[in-house]
Amino acid sequence: MGSRVSIWIEAARPKTLWAAVSPVLIGIALAFSNGVEHIPSAILALVGAMLIQIGTNFYNDLADFDKGADTDERLGPRRVVHSGLVSRSGMKTATMLTFGLAVVSGGYLMVRGGWPIVLIGICSIVFGLLYTGGKYSLAYLGIADVFVLIFFGPVAVAGTYFVQSLTWPWPIWVVGIVPGLLAVAILLVNNIRDREQDAAVGKNTLIVRTSRAFGLTMYVGCVAFSAGVVLFLWLVSGFTPWILLALLAYPMYREPIRLLRTVPESEGHLLNAALAMTARNLLIVSVLFAVGIILGRL
Repeated sequence: MGSRVSIWIEAARPKTLWAAVSPVLIGIALAFSNGVEHIPSAILALVGAMLIQIGTNFYNDLADFDKGADTDERLGPRRVVHSGLVSRSGMKTATMLTFGLAVVSGGYLMVRGGWPIVLIGICSIVFGLLYTGGKYSLAYLGIADVFVLIFFGPVAVAGTYFVQSLTWPWPIWVVGIVPGLLAVAILLVNNIRDREQDAAVGKNTLIVRTSRAFGLTMYVGCVAFSAGVVLFLWLVSGFTPWILLALLAYPMYREPIRLLRTVPESEGHLLNAALAMTARNLLIVSVLFAVGIILGRL
């Protein structure tokens, strides 16, 4: 029983969940700082975001297996369907069940928030399926980065704020750019590591369509621009200097940048460390950002 649980935990890819959790934490902090927090909605938004991310990861495992993208030469963490640890039908059932639970958990939010939340929920699940599924999947077309920025950034932050306050002033959308860009950085590390394998199976990610060097430039740009948005919010949008706490975490990106610059393509598995660091850094930036937002109210 324990081994089966560990397999499903592995399939859920826990480290990627920080990308789903981080913008929700910021949205909750924003609502609290403005005195419009609504705890039940905040909890359900967090649960729903995690379930959608897990469902997407499950379907990604299944879809990449069906398309032959997962091979024995895979450099990233193993995929459970390709490894024979979970059957194709079992993963399909788990995907449907997880997305179904996401809909159930979001039912109250849809009633409370109305059509905007219904639309966000539908789009989040549809694009989660389209990430690797279908003939024109986002990852295989090389446009997944745009959707990661949107849905793990402004949409997640503004949606979390909206289900609590039933409003979404424009600064909330700008705040969402901070975690959104750092979520794109996670995807960039993944795609830089897998560039050769992706190209061989026709998975034309942005890095396959451009180059590893372009990917590194984008990574540095995402991190730098994200920090710039924090400064912009302090200088222009009325946030207190407490939000600058988030900037304390940005030096932590130096090590993954070093790895991306120095690890040769033939040793791409070493970039798994950069991937883990990038996911961790997103969480730390977001927690410090959220703390700074809250302290600005006190």
